[in-house]
Amino acid sequence: MRDKRISELIKKEEKRQAGVLNLIASENYVSRGVREALGSVFTNKYAEGYPGARYYGGNEIVDDIEQLAQARALALFKLSPKAWSVNVQPYSGTPANFAIYTALVPPGGKIMGLDLSMGGHLSHGYRVSATGKFWKQIPYGVDKKTERLDYNEILRDARREKPKIIVAGFTAYSRIIDFKKFRRVADSVGAILLVDMSHFAGLVAGRVYPSPFKYADIVMTTTHKTLRGPRAAIIFSREKYARAIDRAVFPGLQGGPHVNQIAAVAIALAEAATPAFHAYAKQVVANARTLAGELARLNWRVVSGGTDTHLFLVDTWQRGIGGKRASEMLERVGIIVNKNTIPYDTRSPVDPSGIRIGTAALTTRGMREREMKVIAGLIDETLRGASTTKIRKNVLALARKFPLP
Repeated sequence: MRDKRISELIKKEEKRQAGVLNLIASENYVSRGVREALGSVFTNKYAEGYPGARYYGGNEIVDDIEQLAQARALALFKLSPKAWSVNVQPYSGTPANFAIYTALVPPGGKIMGLDLSMGGHLSHGYRVSATGKFWKQIPYGVDKKTERLDYNEILRDARREKPKIIVAGFTAYSRIIDFKKFRRVADSVGAILLVDMSHFAGLVAGRVYPSPFKYADIVMTTTHKTLRGPRAAIIFSREKYARAIDRAVFPGLQGGPHVNQIAAVAIALAEAATPAFHAYAKQVVANARTLAGELARLNWRVVSGGTDTHLFLVDTWQRGIGGKRASEMLERVGIIVNKNTIPYDTRSPVDPSGIRIGTAALTTRGMREREMKVIAGLIDETLRGASTTKIRKNVLALARKFPLP
């Protein structure tokens, strides 16, 4: 690389990533093939439109790439092309959700989604997001005692508010979603059921989390979390919604697709169809359960009592440590998490009561249950104020045993 400054910063970031324990639930490490596709000559190509209907010439190979990505997406989740359509052009998850709402919800219409403070996502209609400015969010929550979804309450809220779309799928909820119950709620009020499986798509592909496709009208997913692909998104839709969604993506909200990104998505989808990926997904969940269980044994309160997925929340404020301070303390020793609100949080989102922990990235590096127990001990020691020098040394030693892919 001729740009020495950028080259230097890339090397610094490579060193940083290699020397920390990354427990950010929405991050992962991609394969060399994904990275090569992102940096390929497809970066040079402009391809407004869809296969067979482009606004520029020279797109016959681009059409092959996009159609291959679509076919692999359908095959991975065992979907019939007669029943399902797939759009692989969205740049990321929030634009994808915005496109879905644009296609199907009139301005000012109601979107029902989990409250942000209880594990929902900004793009599910939260007030500070554009999705909350163009549409009205009807938030639902979790049971105060169990910290799990209360489907009877969701049903009551839906019948009272009659939303156009109900969103199932979250960013900080660790339990398996009952998609059948959400389908019943949607049917009872004539709503469209959108499943945002951005966080657990790789677990669905790996057959360790129930598939939403039997019950959903539309399924959106990012590709860079448990699916272990590039930063991008995919929208699956029943045929009756497909044309409106395609038109909302282009020309409604986007110009030319990022073809290099679509090529990288196609590679990730093929990787996710392998037996090795199924074993990976199973290990991700096993690691999360082990890490959550070990922290609970060390007297840290895990929200909802545990996890069924790749992530969980820890209530650090119960022991007098705000989420912001906890995150900063852990980062100083090379353990990377994010501060996060917990259900019915009384503290500010800027400095909430908890942290979010995920195991997808470290599982990609080859870590298993044994390492999770060690990491739980390192987290506990750090938050109890033990010597940061010693802990940092132990973190670095563990990280070096499991190099980046």
